[in-house]
Amino acid sequence: MPLLMGIVSLFWTLTTQADDPPPLTGNFHQTQIAGYLASPWAVAENPLGGWLITERGGTIIEYTHAGQRLEIPLQIDQLYVAGQGGLLDIVLADDFTETRRVYLSFAVGDDNENHLAFGTVRLVGNKPEVKTLFKVKTPKDTPVHFGGRLLKLADGTWLMTSGDGFDYREQAQQKSSMLGKVLRFNEDGSAPLDNPFYTTPDAPQSYLFTLGHRNPQGLVEDPVSGTIWLNEHGPDGGDEINLLVAGNNYGWPVVTLGKDYSGAKISPFTHYDGMVDPVFNWTPSIAPSSVVVYHDSAFPELANHLLVSSLKDQALYAVAIDQNPMSTMQIFATINERLRDVIVGRDGSVYVLTDGERGRLMRFSPLRAENVPEHSLR
Repeated sequence: MPLLMGIVSLFWTLTTQADDPPPLTGNFHQTQIAGYLASPWAVAENPLGGWLITERGGTIIEYTHAGQRLEIPLQIDQLYVAGQGGLLDIVLADDFTETRRVYLSFAVGDDNENHLAFGTVRLVGNKPEVKTLFKVKTPKDTPVHFGGRLLKLADGTWLMTSGDGFDYREQAQQKSSMLGKVLRFNEDGSAPLDNPFYTTPDAPQSYLFTLGHRNPQGLVEDPVSGTIWLNEHGPDGGDEINLLVAGNNYGWPVVTLGKDYSGAKISPFTHYDGMVDPVFNWTPSIAPSSVVVYHDSAFPELANHLLVSSLKDQALYAVAIDQNPMSTMQIFATINERLRDVIVGRDGSVYVLTDGERGRLMRFSPLRAENVPEHSLR
């Protein structure tokens, strides 16, 4: 069956935490932009046209504006590719078109001791070398729950999500640990003096922006309101969307709406004084992997929605941020694949990156604006 589905229904409603809204309607084209990607994790749009996609094995796949596919293997000291580890997020420098500099998150170390790290590289020459600028100080010996999503703030500082390492969930509540946190640091890897728990330059707690997280993999700042949204994986149930505010404690594992995978209760608390409740949760879990805010006019039905990609549910969700309580619906019903990342393109189309050994990048664009021939696929 061709990947371009032609005219198909855009939305159908899903069970929500509010009254079900009327179904949104419309038409879209689904087009494959890139394929044959080996465990891709994140995608960024080149301002000059084209795409850059990270593969966990340590390679960036670049599609140029002319449609050329380039493979750029990176030199990353002690890159740890196991479980959920490897090369993760990518953010283009503000001057990327002149310097070809990007910023990356990645795992380093080995099975006995590994860390989440942040670094930079210019994508020029043969196997460019990544310079590590910051590394999570707390070691772990598990190949899972790295977090790894990046966000550059207007003041030039960076946020990076750090997971709890699965076996170290109690450390999400410990300020002496960098696991289960959102971290904030300067580009050179130093701790900003105005961080909420700053004490001394090298203290782990000096880097903490928020705490009480499990495995946060979605992080975005609303360009209109300045609000920072975060989504994270719960255990069996209790996937969350959180409104991120410096200094807040988001509860894990003291508070959760989920259970352990064995069925055992993790905590008796669904609310705890001094800890912030999620603004939205999914139970059962959908396994949210990334999030973006949609304000474009290409799909007016999606204005003021968070778009959340999911792994377990193999679907993309739109969450209304201008409703109280929030409502959610599944969009682009033709997907049916594990989704790793979602972004909004400069053309207002929605681009989703699928997960796995044969990942691909797909575009969902309004029918009225679609000019791509049905079989111009790679």
